[in-house]
Amino acid sequence: MKSPLAIALLVGSLPVGAQDLNALSAETRSVVLPVIPKVIATMQEAVTNEGVAGAIPVCKDLAPQLIRKKREETGWDIRRVSLKTRNAERGTPDAWEAVQLAEFDRRAAGGEKPEIIETSEIVSINGRPVLRYMKALPVSEVCLGCHGAVDGFDAELRRKLSEHYPDDRATGYAKGQIRGALTVKRPL
Repeated sequence: MKSPLAIALLVGSLPVGAQDLNALSAETRSVVLPVIPKVIATMQEAVTNEGVAGAIPVCKDLAPQLIRKKREETGWDIRRVSLKTRNAERGTPDAWEAVQLAEFDRRAAGGEKPEIIETSEIVSINGRPVLRYMKALPVSEVCLGCHGAVDGFDAELRRKLSEHYPDDRATGYAKGQIRGALTVKRPL
């Protein structure tokens, strides 16, 4: 069952066939999702070479750079968002994204594999058609170093996290939980 916000968005949506939405979603997925394995591989390498605290710049700086580059290439609004933000300036979801993130958590709790959870729909924003696409980002093993149980963090990591993210809420995750999502607004 759709939430009231989703229903309101659908009412304002442009008519589109399921096949068109599937094709747009597949194209969007193929363009933006390759960023994720690049970030994970770079994070794994940084943790191996520099330790968990030394790898913080990968998520803090490299991931946003890769996303910014993809935004510049496509002209699409691409971000990472979460209900438990580490960096509120960059990662706070809008109303549509918050509803989708809550739905992702519900779907995962119902047994759906987080790594395949995604959603998309065409909505009208400022009178123009826009594809909204979101892909869940589950917590992988490498993510637990900074996003896992705080009591497992060493003093240096706690200090670095506090220094870089004074309002951090993005801890306490377990492997496989949904950490957040990659979200796209693609003008049509």
